Amino acid sequence: MSDAQSEPASVEIDPSVFRKVLGHFPTGVTVVASQVGDRQLGLAIGSFFSVSLDPPLVGFCVATTSGSWPHMAEVGSFGVSVLADDQHEMSNRFASKLEDKFEGLSWEPAPVTGSPLIHDAVAHLDCDLHDQVTEGDHVVVIGRVRALEVHREEAGPLLFFRGAYGRHEPLG
Repeated sequence: MSDAQSEPASVEIDPSVFRKVLGHFPTGVTVVASQVGDRQLGLAIGSFFSVSLDPPLVGFCVATTSGSWPHMAEVGSFGVSVLADDQHEMSNRFASKLEDKFEGLSWEPAPVTGSPLIHDAVAHLDCDLHDQVTEGDHVVVIGRVRALEVHREEAGPLLFFRGAYGRHEPLG
Protein backbone atom coordinates (compact mmCIF):
# COMPACT_ATOMS: atom_id res chain seq x y z
CA MET A 1 0.00 0.00 0.00
CA SER A 2 1.37 3.44 -0.93
CA ASP A 3 1.60 6.31 1.54
CA ALA A 4 -1.39 7.96 -0.17
CA GLN A 5 -3.50 4.85 0.51
CA SER A 6 -2.34 4.20 4.06
CA GLU A 7 -4.55 4.76 7.07
CA PRO A 8 -4.68 8.48 7.95
CA ALA A 9 -3.28 9.60 11.29
CA SER A 10 -5.89 9.99 14.02
CA VAL A 11 -7.17 13.54 14.23
CA GLU A 12 -9.05 14.93 17.22
CA ILE A 13 -12.15 16.86 16.16
CA ASP A 14 -14.10 18.75 18.80
CA PRO A 15 -17.74 17.55 18.48
CA SER A 16 -19.12 21.04 19.19
CA VAL A 17 -17.00 22.54 16.39
CA PHE A 18 -18.02 19.69 14.06
CA ARG A 19 -21.71 20.37 14.80
CA LYS A 20 -21.25 24.16 14.39
CA VAL A 21 -19.50 23.85 11.03
CA LEU A 22 -21.97 21.36 9.60
CA GLY A 23 -24.83 23.43 11.02
CA HIS A 24 -23.95 26.01 8.36
CA PHE A 25 -25.22 23.59 5.72
CA PRO A 26 -29.03 23.72 5.56
CA THR A 27 -30.93 20.43 5.51
CA GLY A 28 -34.52 19.59 4.77
CA VAL A 29 -36.58 17.92 7.48
CA THR A 30 -38.49 14.69 6.96
CA VAL A 31 -40.43 12.19 9.03
CA VAL A 32 -39.56 8.56 8.35
CA ALA A 33 -42.25 6.17 9.62
CA SER A 34 -43.24 2.50 9.59
CA GLN A 35 -46.26 0.45 10.55
CA VAL A 36 -44.96 -1.92 13.23
CA GLY A 37 -47.72 -4.38 14.09
CA ASP A 38 -50.66 -2.27 15.26
CA ARG A 39 -48.43 0.76 16.05
CA GLN A 40 -46.97 3.54 13.96
CA LEU A 41 -43.36 4.50 14.72
CA GLY A 42 -41.61 7.55 13.31
CA LEU A 43 -38.48 9.65 13.50
CA ALA A 44 -37.57 13.21 12.51
CA ILE A 45 -34.71 13.01 10.02
CA GLY A 46 -32.52 15.89 8.84
CA SER A 47 -30.06 13.82 6.85
CA PHE A 48 -32.30 12.65 4.00
CA PHE A 49 -30.74 12.45 0.52
CA SER A 50 -31.06 11.09 -3.00
CA VAL A 51 -28.78 8.13 -3.72
CA SER A 52 -29.60 6.86 -7.22
CA LEU A 53 -32.03 7.40 -10.10
CA ASP A 54 -31.63 3.90 -11.52
CA PRO A 55 -32.66 2.12 -9.42
CA PRO A 56 -34.52 4.84 -7.50
CA LEU A 57 -32.80 4.93 -4.09
CA VAL A 58 -32.88 7.41 -1.21
CA GLY A 59 -31.00 7.46 2.06
CA PHE A 60 -30.97 8.88 5.54
CA CYS A 61 -28.98 8.53 8.75
CA VAL A 62 -30.35 7.58 12.16
CA ALA A 63 -28.51 7.45 15.49
CA THR A 64 -27.47 3.98 16.66
CA THR A 65 -29.15 4.86 19.97
CA SER A 66 -32.59 5.10 18.35
CA GLY A 67 -35.13 2.91 20.10
CA SER A 68 -37.54 3.03 17.13
CA TRP A 69 -35.29 2.32 14.15
CA PRO A 70 -34.49 -1.34 14.96
CA HIS A 71 -38.25 -2.13 15.05
CA MET A 72 -38.83 -0.17 11.83
CA ALA A 73 -35.94 -1.96 10.12
CA GLU A 74 -37.45 -5.35 11.00
CA VAL A 75 -40.60 -4.36 9.10
CA GLY A 76 -38.48 -3.74 6.00
CA SER A 77 -40.37 -0.70 4.70
CA PHE A 78 -40.92 2.95 5.56
CA GLY A 79 -42.64 6.09 4.37
CA VAL A 80 -40.97 9.48 4.08
CA SER A 81 -42.95 12.69 4.61
CA VAL A 82 -41.08 15.79 3.40
CA LEU A 83 -42.23 18.40 5.91
CA ALA A 84 -43.51 21.79 4.77
CA ASP A 85 -42.20 25.07 6.16
CA ASP A 86 -45.32 25.35 8.34
CA GLN A 87 -44.76 21.94 10.02
CA HIS A 88 -41.96 22.68 12.53
CA GLU A 89 -44.17 21.41 15.38
CA MET A 90 -44.42 18.09 13.52
CA SER A 91 -40.63 17.91 13.41
CA ASN A 92 -40.41 18.63 17.15
CA ARG A 93 -42.98 15.92 17.89
CA PHE A 94 -41.06 13.28 15.93
CA ALA A 95 -37.73 14.36 17.44
CA SER A 96 -39.17 13.89 20.94
CA LYS A 97 -39.37 10.83 23.17
CA LEU A 98 -43.20 10.79 23.12
CA GLU A 99 -44.58 7.28 23.54
CA ASP A 100 -47.13 7.66 20.70
CA LYS A 101 -45.99 10.33 18.25
CA PHE A 102 -48.98 9.64 15.98
CA GLU A 103 -51.66 10.21 18.63
CA GLY A 104 -54.14 12.74 17.25
CA LEU A 105 -52.29 13.17 13.94
CA SER A 106 -53.80 12.95 10.49
CA TRP A 107 -52.00 10.41 8.31
CA GLU A 108 -52.68 7.79 5.66
CA PRO A 109 -51.04 4.51 4.66
CA ALA A 110 -48.56 4.61 1.77
CA PRO A 111 -49.89 3.05 -1.44
CA VAL A 112 -47.45 0.12 -1.67
CA THR A 113 -46.05 -0.61 1.81
CA GLY A 114 -48.80 0.82 4.01
CA SER A 115 -46.25 2.91 5.92
CA PRO A 116 -47.65 6.03 7.63
CA LEU A 117 -47.51 9.26 5.61
CA ILE A 118 -48.18 12.58 7.38
CA HIS A 119 -50.97 14.72 5.89
CA ASP A 120 -50.08 18.18 4.57
CA ALA A 121 -46.45 17.28 3.86
CA VAL A 122 -44.84 18.75 0.73
CA ALA A 123 -44.20 15.28 -0.70
CA HIS A 124 -44.19 11.58 0.19
CA LEU A 125 -42.04 8.61 -0.72
CA ASP A 126 -42.96 4.97 -0.10
CA CYS A 127 -39.88 2.77 0.32
CA ASP A 128 -38.65 -0.75 0.94
CA LEU A 129 -35.51 -1.13 3.04
CA HIS A 130 -32.73 -1.80 0.52
CA ASP A 131 -29.64 -1.77 2.76
CA GLN A 132 -28.22 -0.37 5.97
CA VAL A 133 -24.73 -0.07 7.39
CA THR A 134 -23.50 1.22 10.73
CA GLU A 135 -20.87 3.95 10.45
CA GLY A 136 -19.66 5.66 13.61
CA ASP A 137 -22.61 6.56 15.82
CA HIS A 138 -25.21 6.35 13.02
CA VAL A 139 -26.88 3.82 10.76
CA VAL A 140 -26.87 4.80 7.09
CA VAL A 141 -30.15 3.55 5.63
CA ILE A 142 -30.83 3.08 1.91
CA GLY A 143 -34.41 2.71 0.71
CA ARG A 144 -35.76 1.61 -2.67
CA VAL A 145 -38.52 3.98 -3.74
CA ARG A 146 -41.74 2.18 -4.65
CA ALA A 147 -44.03 5.22 -5.02
CA LEU A 148 -43.72 8.98 -4.61
CA GLU A 149 -45.78 12.11 -5.07
CA VAL A 150 -45.69 15.88 -4.54
CA HIS A 151 -48.76 17.09 -2.63
CA ARG A 152 -48.19 20.79 -1.90
CA GLU A 153 -46.47 22.27 -4.94
CA GLU A 154 -46.88 25.79 -3.53
CA ALA A 155 -45.37 25.02 -0.11
CA GLY A 156 -41.71 25.33 0.69
CA PRO A 157 -39.76 22.69 2.61
CA LEU A 158 -38.99 22.93 6.31
CA LEU A 159 -35.27 23.67 6.65
CA PHE A 160 -32.89 23.29 9.57
CA PHE A 161 -29.96 25.73 9.60
CA ARG A 162 -27.57 26.79 12.39
CA GLY A 163 -29.64 25.02 15.03
CA ALA A 164 -33.01 26.54 14.07
CA TYR A 165 -35.87 26.04 11.63
CA GLY A 166 -36.07 28.18 8.54
CA ARG A 167 -37.74 28.39 5.18
CA HIS A 168 -36.68 28.60 1.58
CA GLU A 169 -36.87 32.08 0.09
CA PRO A 170 -36.82 32.00 -3.74
CA LEU A 171 -34.05 33.92 -5.46
CA GLY A 172 -34.90 36.94 -7.59
